[in-house]
This record gives sequence, structure tokens and C-alpha cells, in this order.
Amino acid sequence: MEAEFISLEAKVAQFVGLCEKLRAENHDLRQQLASARNDAKRLTERIDGAKAKLENLLARLPD
Repeated sequence: MEAEFISLEAKVAQFVGLCEKLRAENHDLRQQLASARNDAKRLTERIDGAKAKLENLLARLPD
């Protein structure tokens, strides 16, 4: 019976360790996702700005 408790305790400790590892990994992935979204937003804004400048230049060209 004692051996079963020791085995169960080891399995619970392993499970808790895995949960902590996955929680930390999830946190890191959420930060990476937020950073990627910010980068995408910034790039979209730059593309929109370049598009507006190009349209402005094209509008100034004589027909």
C-alpha cells in the first residue's frame, strides 16, 4: 500500500510539473502572439500610409 501512495505521489508531482511548464509556455505564447499582432498592425499602418502616398502621387500625374 505504501508503494502505491509513493507511486501516486510521484505521478501527481509529475502532473503538477507538467501543468506548470504548460502554463509558462502558454504565457510565453500569448506574449509572442501579442507581439506578432502589434507587428502586423504596425506593418498594415505603414502599408496604408505608403498606399495613400502612392495614390496622391498618381493623382498628381497629368492625364
